[in-house]
Amino acid sequence: MGIQGMELCAMAVVVLLFIAVLKQFGILEPISMEDSSDSELELSTVRHQPEGLDQLQAQTKFTKKELQSLYRGFKNECPTGLVDEDTFKLIYAQFFPQGDATTYAHFLFNAFDADGNGAIHFEDFVVGLSILLRGTVHEKLKWAFNLYDINKDGYITKEEMLAIMKSIYDMMGRHTYPILREDAPAEHVERFFEKMDRNQDGVVTIEEFLETCQKDENIMSSMQLFENVI
Repeated sequence: MGIQGMELCAMAVVVLLFIAVLKQFGILEPISMEDSSDSELELSTVRHQPEGLDQLQAQTKFTKKELQSLYRGFKNECPTGLVDEDTFKLIYAQFFPQGDATTYAHFLFNAFDADGNGAIHFEDFVVGLSILLRGTVHEKLKWAFNLYDINKDGYITKEEMLAIMKSIYDMMGRHTYPILREDAPAEHVERFFEKMDRNQDGVVTIEEFLETCQKDENIMSSMQLFENVI
């Protein structure tokens, strides 16, 4: 993959890898039409009790039956109702044995861990999933910006973008073609800022990020790829 392709990869890989995690969890199953009473009962018996289905339905773009199906898959793999960062890293390591996915998984975990308590609850899980799969382009881009804004101060710096890009290169390993130079991540960051940093103040704001992405046909197309996964 050439340096030009990495900018699109940086956007699309978020959704692609999350789909892989869902499949690993066994969560992407056909929506069951069986009676919902068992699932509603189960929601009150796990160690971490998630919010009620009605409230989650209001917060997401999933139906009640879809939430029940997602919850069954989540509970099967996470009986406590929580996913910690170490588990998240192990899952990604299985999909990228030729590289090191540790850092990228850390960044992605933090993007899903909405309250920053070191665990992904079912609520965090389905809200993030709803945005990535069924959110508006604006919502998806805001989610991606939050991923890149590592310290959550409202700006993407060159240091933050370089850390993200290095984590993607590390995760992919050395099995790219043509083989990437060692300075490829830094070169990508410079191109990213040339395009995104409209006022050339050294940081990218959410407004700059949204405006630039919405004018890029490739990025806009990537935002639509997974709307009908479940």
